[in-house]
Amino acid sequence: MIVVTGAAGFIGSYLCKVLNAKGFNNLILVDDFSKQEKIANHENLNSYLKIERSQFISWLDTTEEPIDFIFHLGARTDTTEFKWEILEELNLTYSKAIWQLCASKNIPLVYASSAATYGNGEFGYDDNTEILDKLVPLNPYGDSKNEFDKWVVKQDIHPPFWAGLKFFNVYGPREYHKGRMASVIFHAFNQIQEKGEMKLFRSHNPEYTDGGQLRDFIYVKDIANVCLFLMNEKPTSSIYNLGSGKARTFLDLALATFTALDKSPNISFIDTPEDIRDKYQYFTEANMSKLIAAGYTSPFRTLENGVMDYVQNYLLRRF
Repeated sequence: MIVVTGAAGFIGSYLCKVLNAKGFNNLILVDDFSKQEKIANHENLNSYLKIERSQFISWLDTTEEPIDFIFHLGARTDTTEFKWEILEELNLTYSKAIWQLCASKNIPLVYASSAATYGNGEFGYDDNTEILDKLVPLNPYGDSKNEFDKWVVKQDIHPPFWAGLKFFNVYGPREYHKGRMASVIFHAFNQIQEKGEMKLFRSHNPEYTDGGQLRDFIYVKDIANVCLFLMNEKPTSSIYNLGSGKARTFLDLALATFTALDKSPNISFIDTPEDIRDKYQYFTEANMSKLIAAGYTSPFRTLENGVMDYVQNYLLRRF
């Protein structure tokens, strides 16, 4: 049996769908299933059991069910969350409990970290565990993820295989419920469809032009492929970057979205909201050499190919 926490969320529910397609129907889904806006993400998944997030640790501690693998993708993912108590409970205490139970029960574990741990990138974007103590995330969410990473690498007792995945800017189907935290592609599609135009954040950094801010965008389908690779191959346990390895501008993203909609570009700029302006990353790019050296050989989709698939096969069809 395979456990997926965050199974009603964006990445978790998409991974569950892929696992179903691969013949894994004995899934144990974990999340807060009371949230109405996420029902469409999990109502059609084939599963053995659904467990409320608040009950999962107790269940895992006492169950005699044979668990083959756990994907711990559930977390508080709002980068504007500033209540440390919430982040500590969901992203640290909860994750530590899962780690310790996986170690004691000999269950392989993949968990979600984040590129938000890198902050402004002063120390680069290399998934080198030796720099974890030096990293300065720009928000409490990034702090919570980095604190867990630091805790993990100091543990003497660990699961038989484990991997922490530093997700970069993920986009794709099943993110509709995320509101402000949904990908720029999702918001671009909606803006273009409703108003025929796209507004991007103006640069407040003289080193970057308006729309020239660079991010590493990765399609959720590539995320799922890497998760399957880790489950099947179990390479060296470590923390791994998970991006495309290629930074692209927000202008590139907007143009790709207009192209996917077969519309002429109409792009303007607005000020970055003040509540995130001083916490804004102007450049991210994953160094993917560690994962490639571990044996992952599948190419990552280009931004244009990913956006075209997302728009044509999901957003326009309201999936």
